[in-house]
Amino acid sequence: VLPRVGLSDGAGKPLKDDRVYYVGEQDFYVPRDASGAFKTYDSAADSYVDAMEVMHKLIPTHVVFNGAVGALTGKNAMPAKVGESVLIIHSSAMRDTRPHIIGGHGDYVWLMGKFANAPLRDLETWAVPGGSAAAALYTFRQPGVYAYVNHNLIEAVELGATAHFRVEGKWNDDLMTQVRRPGPIA
Repeated sequence: VLPRVGLSDGAGKPLKDDRVYYVGEQDFYVPRDASGAFKTYDSAADSYVDAMEVMHKLIPTHVVFNGAVGALTGKNAMPAKVGESVLIIHSSAMRDTRPHIIGGHGDYVWLMGKFANAPLRDLETWAVPGGSAAAALYTFRQPGVYAYVNHNLIEAVELGATAHFRVEGKWNDDLMTQVRRPGPIA
């Protein structure tokens, strides 16, 4: 729960956010058949025995943001604008995770949902213990698509724990010279 008085830098200076996004990270344990394809069932009750066998191994088949692979990518990417400060609230129900903005960082980061504490500054990656939440405030400085990932890149790339920020605005050559406009990866 965010404080009624808003967030501060820890020295009493108020911080503002232009947008707030919630990212819930979940792990799923979906049974497979003998050929390796995911099984389907008529009801959750019918899947119980197979699902319990997969869960007891503690090896997730999916680690996703907001309930599904791709829930926050492509047309579902989180929009922002250059110069906007975006507050990302990230929770993980079961497993420890380490979120990271590729091309950015957490200007201010509150760990363990402790908004009354002074935030940590300029973290590239931050920890979210299972059953907990953290928040990061980042001001986007350049346009483009920023990947927001679980820093266990196997879980991000192979199991689905990836989101995107689609940031619009004017490129600032004073920060970084743009050699060519971003385009599709070839």
